[in-house]
Amino acid sequence: MWFRTKRAYRRGNRAAFTLIELLVVIAIIATLAAVVAPSLFGNVGEARRSAAKSQLEIMALALDAYRLDNDAFPTSEQGLESLRTMPVAGTAPANWKGPYLRQNIPLDPWKRQYVYVSPGLANPNSYDLYTLGKDGRVGGDGEDADMTSWNGAVRQ
Repeated sequence: MWFRTKRAYRRGNRAAFTLIELLVVIAIIATLAAVVAPSLFGNVGEARRSAAKSQLEIMALALDAYRLDNDAFPTSEQGLESLRTMPVAGTAPANWKGPYLRQNIPLDPWKRQYVYVSPGLANPNSYDLYTLGKDGRVGGDGEDADMTSWNGAVRQ
């Protein structure tokens, strides 16, 4: 009987993990996380910039369609919402055939409104459409950089 008890005790001990084994596994997971996490989170900024670029291009196409129908871009007062609903501010367009966008006007990837100015400061014959990036200020690098529909610098 004593033999069986000792054998069961050994088997129970052997089936469990030791503290050292658990610490080794935790250290390996922490090392992998330290190596992999920066590359994953580094791509988040690039993904946001790509999303902003795509949204700017889609809105630029919608603004061009609006101009083809109405011979002018919406005014700053009418804003981007005129791509979704008939503008009520200013002079109503005579040939509005919208909506020119199927979805609501999106916020930029940093949860702010896109800036729309017509006629533009950088583009006096059309419009300026841009986002100021993560920092919300003119200029910057990386994720803080401004993104414009004309691929130039923002003028304010």
